[in-house]
Amino acid sequence: MLDSIDKRILRALQRNAKQTNAELAQEVGLSATPCSRRVQLLEKQGVIAGYVAMLNPAAVELKFMAFVRITLERQDKTTVERFAREMEAAPEVLECHLMAGSYDYLLRVVARDLDDYQRFQMETLTKIDGVRNVVTEIPLRSVKQTSRLPI
Repeated sequence: MLDSIDKRILRALQRNAKQTNAELAQEVGLSATPCSRRVQLLEKQGVIAGYVAMLNPAAVELKFMAFVRITLERQDKTTVERFAREMEAAPEVLECHLMAGSYDYLLRVVARDLDDYQRFQMETLTKIDGVRNVVTEIPLRSVKQTSRLPI
């Protein structure tokens, strides 16, 4: 169970994981050593799963994003797992979720532009055995995008 200090640490790290332990300790009201111990324990427990740099997609020439709904021909274990393996190997796929409801998978995909996305769809998605339907939704504007959990 997380206490209030753990939650303060986690909120601070979600805002800025690059800060030093001394800066983090000061922000959450601890001395450096106990703060470091708590962070290490949160990492060991798997509460902190890792650290990443958040990139600006447009700055690395990935200006196109789409949400893609995939319907499979069958929902048997082999077909579902095959599709999941293919998505794990596709660098264009940022997120892949097995869904309950009217379609089987929801993807978040990035590409350089519409032509690049079309290439991905034609050369990757539609060539996977068991894919019945691909529906692409193109967002006009991102209103909110965050990785911060509300803790």
